[in-house]
Amino acid sequence: MYQSAENIWTRLQRSPFRMKFHLNAKDNAYLQQKGTAVILSHAYDFIDARLAPAFPDNDGKQTPMRGHPVFVAQHATATCCRGCLEKWHKIPQGKTLNEEEKQYVVSFIAHWIEHETSGHP
Repeated sequence: MYQSAENIWTRLQRSPFRMKFHLNAKDNAYLQQKGTAVILSHAYDFIDARLAPAFPDNDGKQTPMRGHPVFVAQHATATCCRGCLEKWHKIPQGKTLNEEEKQYVVSFIAHWIEHETSGHP
């Protein structure tokens, strides 16, 4: 995309703020109950509604810190608001996300969830 996903992943792993986000027992149970495919469907819906618009409502505050595995993943991956998306992923603010960008965000969230649930440190 705009910057190497691997490079972004490495940078996120060095951020004390981003590294503090982890799925709790309730998030893990929900993930197990619904399955990854359903959770990623939710991710796409959240991204489409809350992040994709050029000027999202309450940008910077539109993603809760907890309450759904995707919300936690969004904060961990800096895909929680347009400001973080621009700072970390170099996807500019002020334009609607296209389909490729939405899929990129969902795949980044999917990668984090896989990493988080596989027991990696």
